[in-house]
Amino acid sequence: MIKETTVTPELLANAVGSGSLRVYATPMAAALCENAAAALAQEYLDDGCTTVGTMLCIEHISPTPLGGHVCAKAVLTGIEGRKFSFSLTVCDDAGEIMHGTHERVSVKSESFQKKADEKLMKK
Repeated sequence: MIKETTVTPELLANAVGSGSLRVYATPMAAALCENAAAALAQEYLDDGCTTVGTMLCIEHISPTPLGGHVCAKAVLTGIEGRKFSFSLTVCDDAGEIMHGTHERVSVKSESFQKKADEKLMKK
């Protein structure tokens, strides 16, 4: 699954607080990867189910400036029970900028959201 974006001011490291430079922020690249992986995993799920990220291991190896085009690719490398595993690659127009692995677990959307919301009621 491939997801693409153009680096806009709100995606820069200095805008999201992950650094002081005007380059594509690592957390935003990670989010684009998770978006690609989640979309791919969704193709294997029943209605009422989704996946949640449980592990993300990335190496951001090259900067991308404002206005750069970025493409994240998630490849499904395995399904083990409820766990989906992915390899990730992110490129800009000059080449690879990030790579890594990611895991997601399938959950029932309604009950998972209820469990999360109940945490606020316990305070």
